[in-house]
Amino acid sequence: MDDGKSRCEWCGSDPLYVAYHDEEWGVPSHDEKHLFEMLILEGAQAGLSWRTILGKRARYQEAFDGFDVEKVAAYTEADIRHLLGDAGIVRNRLKIEAAVRNARGVLAIREEFGSFDSFIWRSVDHVPRQNAWNSITEVPARTEASERMSRELRQRGFNFVGSTICYSFMQAVGMVNDHVVRCFRHGEVMRMATIGEDGFRNGKNFQGGSENEGRSV
Repeated sequence: MDDGKSRCEWCGSDPLYVAYHDEEWGVPSHDEKHLFEMLILEGAQAGLSWRTILGKRARYQEAFDGFDVEKVAAYTEADIRHLLGDAGIVRNRLKIEAAVRNARGVLAIREEFGSFDSFIWRSVDHVPRQNAWNSITEVPARTEASERMSRELRQRGFNFVGSTICYSFMQAVGMVNDHVVRCFRHGEVMRMATIGEDGFRNGKNFQGGSENEGRSV
């Protein structure tokens, strides 16, 4: 895409990739449904490309009831078999079963912590971490924070939540700003992280550079 904007090299020129990079990746999210969606999609990516998952995302949203945690947690073996027959998603039984198990884990976390958001953002003390990479080669695949998140989730029965998957999740939902410094989104995402107080505990979500009161991604 030749629009004069400097971007992270990984998004290339694919319109779907560019839109995800420009509008969503790295934006701090506290929307429960979006956090669950990204946790499941990052797990589904294991062994595949993120482009493959983005291409299937719309169908995932339909097949998994809009990533309604309560609905997914109630899925039965019949529901799993039905999903295994859906060519629009990754038809891997272990990944589908993990989505159901993880949904139940999210509900348990809500009971204990009040929200999945409160629990998961503890990994960065509820404040997005601002990095300053000059090249994508400097960006780590995992960190101490992602190791800790992975360990806590696994202890609670979650699957497909290895440290690398957790770090990709952290990047996706804006727990870390890993846009390279020359990318036009680096500064924009950094400013989003300074708008609210108490680690975004102002009830607002920011997407694509715009402010949306109580709106999910």
